[in-house]
Amino acid sequence: MSRARAAVTTVFFLNGMVFVSWYSRLPSIQDKLDLGTGALGLVLFGAPLGMLVAQPLTGALAATVGSRRIVTAAPLLLAAGIAPALAVDGPTLALATLTVGAANGALDVSMNVEGLAVERAGAKRIFNSLHAAFSFGALTGAALGGLAAAADLEPLPHLAIVVALGAAVAGVAALGLPAAEAEPPARGPRFARPSRRLVALGAIAFCALLAEGAVFDWSGIFMRREAGATLGLAPAGLAAFNLAMGFGRLTADGLAERAGSVRLGRAGALTAAAGLGVALLLANPAGSIAGFAVMGCGLAAVFPLALRAAGYDPDISGPAVAAVSSVGYTGLLTGPPVIGLLAEALGLRGALACVCGLLALAGLLAGQLSTQRAESILP
Repeated sequence: MSRARAAVTTVFFLNGMVFVSWYSRLPSIQDKLDLGTGALGLVLFGAPLGMLVAQPLTGALAATVGSRRIVTAAPLLLAAGIAPALAVDGPTLALATLTVGAANGALDVSMNVEGLAVERAGAKRIFNSLHAAFSFGALTGAALGGLAAAADLEPLPHLAIVVALGAAVAGVAALGLPAAEAEPPARGPRFARPSRRLVALGAIAFCALLAEGAVFDWSGIFMRREAGATLGLAPAGLAAFNLAMGFGRLTADGLAERAGSVRLGRAGALTAAAGLGVALLLANPAGSIAGFAVMGCGLAAVFPLALRAAGYDPDISGPAVAAVSSVGYTGLLTGPPVIGLLAEALGLRGALACVCGLLALAGLLAGQLSTQRAESILP
């Protein structure tokens, strides 16, 4: 593995590890602050809202100064991951999630643009493998969260350790990024024009990230309150989801070359819908963990394929990736509160069942993932 690829892979891993760590402690934070499902859903507006604001601005900044300079700020951005553990009530938790969401959004766009630049320079498909590193980082964060909860370790010391470690490693990793990528593109807009194709790719990203966010935000709550899992076992659904997604992304680059992006994206979205359906229907620890794993495997390539199709052109890579990412993260913005509010009327199981329909929609739109343009970043 080249030094540049190793560096950007490490940043993807750390992003997943740090920012999923606080999600894994949501049951403990909810209990500590005595929040109901509806109130928690509203509070969770903060993280995707912060992402939604930060991502277009980061795309424009990446087009101006280059993505490398933003990625080198990863230690500072990762430090925001401790904020939710500092909350003392619902409003301060909302402010904390807003802060952590903005930091995550800035790092998300910049590392994806940098990853595409490294892929172009190496003339080899690696983009899905980078997202695999994120998933394995998320798996690590979820697993550490489960161990911390089982050991009765409070969220604050747990997240302080994770953030300190992540920031230190990110600072070292950033030194391996290629200096040439610090140069901004010679031409191209700072914000992407909302073409019909870009809107379709955004819709795919919307469905995929809403589904992914549903697992991040609500799988622990579902496992605890609907599937009867213990507090230590509650993060296992999230861990299984990320483990399956990580391995799925490791194989996705090769599968896309052989089967094509359309087939891979469509099959993945429908498989994810089926896996979530199994988790909801069985509603017991073992069955739900297995269902979340199938969902993660199916969903693995959908969002990376949408980003890759959008960011094929280096002259508009930053703004285009930011545009699709922003539409995608709108799913995270609307998903948590809507699921929380629907849960008040339909129950959490019924609310999560609505996500299956959105995954089917992503499968129908998968034809937009395979175009000659989207593949032209490689020789």
